[in-house]
Amino acid sequence: MAKKLGLAALALVVAGGLGLWAFGGAGVQTAGQSLLPVTAAMAQETGSAPAEAPAETPVVPDMVMGNADAKVTLTEYASYTCPHCATFHASVFKQVKAEYIDTGKVKFVLREVYFDRYGLWAAMVARCGGEMRYFGISDILFNTQQEWAASDDAMTVVENLRKIGRTAGMDDATLNACLEDGAMAQALVTTYQANAEADDVQSTPTLLVNGEKHGNMSYEELKTILDAALEG
Repeated sequence: MAKKLGLAALALVVAGGLGLWAFGGAGVQTAGQSLLPVTAAMAQETGSAPAEAPAETPVVPDMVMGNADAKVTLTEYASYTCPHCATFHASVFKQVKAEYIDTGKVKFVLREVYFDRYGLWAAMVARCGGEMRYFGISDILFNTQQEWAASDDAMTVVENLRKIGRTAGMDDATLNACLEDGAMAQALVTTYQANAEADDVQSTPTLLVNGEKHGNMSYEELKTILDAALEG
């Protein structure tokens, strides 16, 4: 069964009096947990002084794989901490990629869902490598989910994520800059909220085929839907 998004997960508190995505702000709340950027989370847990809030919010692009002009677009909403998403990527997506994406039939879009701060931090590391590294890092995050996300200690999880970033060729200075980017954290959460509300996403993985929403499914079921869309 897919992981469900409760109302608290969708009703994210954003800047504007209700909480700030800042290194010292109250943080955005989802499912009862603060989704602070790494620096803010560490400052909160160690009692150290926060820094000033970033002034600008960057644009968050969709991460796209495959033929940009394909007739069919497959969009997946997934969380890096969702076990069902990891299973989907290890089985269903692997086959979809080989048969439909790599052959130019389908354009694939991955949209991250943030159940918790670990999932948000993972997305920040994945995006830190840019478009060229994004999907490779995403594969590692899903494939090793039980390893990097298993700890209750935030500092351990952050170091696990740094190791994944290093594996992808990034140095600590680059990774730290990405993980400490409060403006990007705010932008990611704001974009996620807007997209999830627009597409009425209630669980992960959620799939959209040319805008038509579907839940988690087997490869055979998804193949039938993709073939119908290609023939339509």
